[in-house]
Amino acid sequence: MLTDDFHVFDTTLRDGAQREGISYSVGDKLAVARLLDTLGVGFIEGGWPGAVPKDTEFFARAADGELKLEHATLVAFGSTRKAGVGVAVDAQVRALLDSRASVVTLVAKSDVWHVERALRTSLEENLAMVSDTVSFLVGEGRRVFLDCEHFFDGYAHDRDYGVRVLEAAQEAGADVGVLCDTNGGMLPMGIAEIVAEVRSRVGIRLGIHTQDDTGCAVANTLAAVSAGVTHVQGTANGYGERAGNANIFSVIGGLVFKMGLDVLPAGTIGESQRVAHAIAEIANLAPDTHAPYVGSSAFAHKAGLHASAIKMGPELYNHMSPELVGNSQKILITEMAGRASVELKSAELGVDVTGRPEVVSSVVERVKEREAGGWSYEAADASFELLVRDELAGGSFSAPFELESYRAIVDRREDGTVVTEATVKVHADGRRVISTAEGNGPVNALDRALRQALGDVYPRLAEFELTDFKVRILPGKHGTDAVTRVLIETADAAGDWTTVGVHPNIIEASWLALADAVRFGLLPPSA
Repeated sequence: MLTDDFHVFDTTLRDGAQREGISYSVGDKLAVARLLDTLGVGFIEGGWPGAVPKDTEFFARAADGELKLEHATLVAFGSTRKAGVGVAVDAQVRALLDSRASVVTLVAKSDVWHVERALRTSLEENLAMVSDTVSFLVGEGRRVFLDCEHFFDGYAHDRDYGVRVLEAAQEAGADVGVLCDTNGGMLPMGIAEIVAEVRSRVGIRLGIHTQDDTGCAVANTLAAVSAGVTHVQGTANGYGERAGNANIFSVIGGLVFKMGLDVLPAGTIGESQRVAHAIAEIANLAPDTHAPYVGSSAFAHKAGLHASAIKMGPELYNHMSPELVGNSQKILITEMAGRASVELKSAELGVDVTGRPEVVSSVVERVKEREAGGWSYEAADASFELLVRDELAGGSFSAPFELESYRAIVDRREDGTVVTEATVKVHADGRRVISTAEGNGPVNALDRALRQALGDVYPRLAEFELTDFKVRILPGKHGTDAVTRVLIETADAAGDWTTVGVHPNIIEASWLALADAVRFGLLPPSA
């Protein structure tokens, strides 16, 4: 049972939304909040009501019942009253009350430079702004956290003023004083030193908010926890302004698995990868494949030496079990692969090569030979599985069709119209079939012609969809011409698969990938 002893505070919807390229709709914000709640964070900062119209609407819809949270408490963000304005009549402060959020985070200046140069007010007036606003909101039944903006930079300018801001907040009834590395310039040793010193000087509970401008946001957060803070702030996938914020998934991973702190409800941390990727989709950003803990390659192994050790025990090259965060181990097949890599990868794909050392050796040699010629199986599991099955069958693995020939013609007409036509001649089910189709390019036309030719024999082909097509031109070696590598992703209702083709001619490279896509997609379930 979690208590209030430690706070995991997420600000994806406020600070994270400041990342370049992110623009959440109100519906998006509601969906992200639900995902964060399934992760089990304690607080979700929803935005700045009164300052941002979408945020005002978000809080209204949440309060009216559209957002039901099981674990988290929704937090409204805003600033202290303006200089020279009574707190009870400050429109932004009133908007915080109107949001109906039970918790409010106030941002306040804690750096003398910013008070005097940015706010253009006196140091005493700034302290009064903090005290007045906190006490007013607490008097209205709100729980208040204070974000001390530019705290660490300010500590270098004046070691006492930031402490006075924290003391003013505490005396007015604030629960937490959050030390913010707003410019993101700190390193872990500096964070730890200052947090420890400030903790010895004040009685208020301390929190930490870090930016990633030095690439140390997560490390800085964990250093602050080691020094005594019990409230951490971060964003999903590290989204945020400039280089971003502390990645909440990495922070939680460090707290739980490396520091032994139970900061989430039981069982929710296994949702980490799913939540991370779902939020990336909502933000319309590709998930970071190499993100710690939750990236699809966070537990991927390429070197044969690693695979040999992992075969004896996954913990030999994994710092933890990937399943704990909803992730999985992945073995990559490249020219670096050894026998163990092939065995583990085959098992991962559901192909049993147990007791077939000659097959494993043959696959290793074929992979190395092909990689030297430009092939890459690292992102083409389907083509690798077909290669293994071919070797298991002694080179006679049954294929659903046999190619006789193909032809692709591109006709650029006088009026500027471009027409592409492809003809394929194949043998399938004892029949010779000739099919012609048009497409928006040679590959599309070949794909249509092939599926059209085989459609009567294999009706399942109607479910296949070519979803991605990537081309890379590889430089030739030792005076040879350049070659083309094509990766094709195909999908049906059951899932998706990727195949590869390599050849000096881009059409032939595409055909090889297309043929593999059909071969793999038509594999029987028990193959």
